[in-house]
Amino acid sequence: MDDTQRAEAMRRVKAKRDFRNHAAVYVTVNLLLVGIWALSGGGAFWPGWSIVGWGVGLAFHGWGTYADRPITEADVEREIHKGG
Repeated sequence: MDDTQRAEAMRRVKAKRDFRNHAAVYVTVNLLLVGIWALSGGGAFWPGWSIVGWGVGLAFHGWGTYADRPITEADVEREIHKGG
């Protein structure tokens, strides 16, 4: 394994760790907000704004971490041979 591969692997490990931390904070904070909502008598479910809004950001973070892969030489070659 060369230094470039090692650096890329380290970047991926860090990205996965960062996403897991982000997800843990998301769950913790939103559970706290739901608890405050419940203890304050319920009513309109205002924590939903945080859950949905932040959830969209978390989903994009997850996509960038797990689904979006780097461009490889094989991807470039395949595109060249497609011709357009």
